[in-house]
Amino acid sequence: MPERGEDFKVSTGERQVVRALGSIGGATLLSRVLGFARDMVVALAFGAGPLTDAFFVAFRIPNILRRLLAEGALSTAIIPVFTEYFVTRSTAEARRMLRAVLALALLALGLTTLLGILGAPWILDAIAPGFAGEPAQAALAVRLTRVMFPYLVLVGLGALATGVLNAHGRFFASALGPAVLNVGMIAGVVALAARVDPPIVSLALGVLAGGVGQLLVQVPGLRALGLLVPPSGELRHPALGRVTRLLLPAVFGLAAVQVMVFVNTVLASLLPPGSISFLYYADRVMEFPLGVFGIALASASLPLMARQAAEGQPRAVGGTLNFALRLSLYVSVPATVGLVVLREPIVRVLFERGRFGAPETQATAVALGWYAAGLAGFAGARIAAQAFYALGQAGTAVRWGILAVGANVVAALALMGPLGHAGLAAASSLGAYVNLMGLLCAARRRLGPLGGRALLRSAARTVVATAPVGAWCGLARALWPAPSLGVWIDAAWLAAVVTGGAALFFAASALLRAPERVDLLRMLPGRGEPD
Repeated sequence: MPERGEDFKVSTGERQVVRALGSIGGATLLSRVLGFARDMVVALAFGAGPLTDAFFVAFRIPNILRRLLAEGALSTAIIPVFTEYFVTRSTAEARRMLRAVLALALLALGLTTLLGILGAPWILDAIAPGFAGEPAQAALAVRLTRVMFPYLVLVGLGALATGVLNAHGRFFASALGPAVLNVGMIAGVVALAARVDPPIVSLALGVLAGGVGQLLVQVPGLRALGLLVPPSGELRHPALGRVTRLLLPAVFGLAAVQVMVFVNTVLASLLPPGSISFLYYADRVMEFPLGVFGIALASASLPLMARQAAEGQPRAVGGTLNFALRLSLYVSVPATVGLVVLREPIVRVLFERGRFGAPETQATAVALGWYAAGLAGFAGARIAAQAFYALGQAGTAVRWGILAVGANVVAALALMGPLGHAGLAAASSLGAYVNLMGLLCAARRRLGPLGGRALLRSAARTVVATAPVGAWCGLARALWPAPSLGVWIDAAWLAAVVTGGAALFFAASALLRAPERVDLLRMLPGRGEPD
């Protein structure tokens, strides 16, 4: 792959990635902000303890299925099929295909939901064996699981809507879906917590309301396209076989991360009460930069890599992968430093109120530091895996995902003793780097040179540009006002420190003539070619 030097010229494909990243990232940013608001409401109302452990375990079950079957694998499987029909077939044929897929999805999602509701006690025994000694907590988790399992049907239908809209080049409404879910959960707590018993059931009802909203927010786009159709009874449509064949490897390819989540949940249930919640809150903070940038960048890169693969240009796929990885590192490295150094004030500002006190802040901050250490690995692995989906070689991503899960399990068992719940966070980060390194090695064998020297130069520039950020955050941490002065002083200080750190990083990047800085600026509306 021809290596790009210090010039600022980028290909048309790279510009498309950056523009798509701006759209997806903007919607994801709104979703993450509302997610923090949701977590603040939950922390204020319920704190971190047995009640929230029960909810987070119960929510994790349909959430894992959502990520595997609905928002992840299902979208990956249906978008190529939808695109082919919409581009090469008549409108009548496309509508017929869509009705058949909708019918099969309703059947599969409905059956899975019914089995989940009936089998909730056994599912909870498997995912949280530590609850066995707490009958009341286990019973609450079963009840919450049954309340929330229908969410799978709603989000599955939402994923079909996403596939239709994305196949027509419309991304914002589908990316906005998680924001609607967060609004539903907040509304559930605010409106129903005082009216249901136990109050945490209000949060589960809010999940269902958010699922309805995730589907409805995409209805106007479907209606505008003339593709708001009812299901049909045609369960032998040829498109169904294609979707199924694409779905199975996509499910296994995305399963690795969810298995890591499952393993950590099982092990955390064996630790002191609150451990599951500490990991959840820490993961939520770490997922802010990961979702807004890392996962959004992976989503933005996939269409371009798929087109390059279809055109028989493996070297171009490698070039896009290199470009995406450099952008990912450019954001991940300073974000990691900021999260590690400022982990305690970040958690305190976001969550410490109501029943979430100083001990919970400390425990969550420790886990956040270990999760943040793996940020570059989480983002890079997601991007690298997309290259194999684009090439039609999901099996490679599956194999390395399995090895990463093995590394995560071994590390978790070794670290949970001395480090407690923080050891589980550290194990997740280690598994992410194992996954990333394996995928990059496999990509080099499949695609040829990936521009390693350019990637290393970019990483070195980013590390140098991050050094002032680390010093700035360390100084600010040493001079931090006493928490007793109030949350608004805390929040204002944190905002000033983060803003100053970002300014220092971009200034240092400009001095180092980092091309990634210029690439990212193209996301801003009205930006042309920067000087």
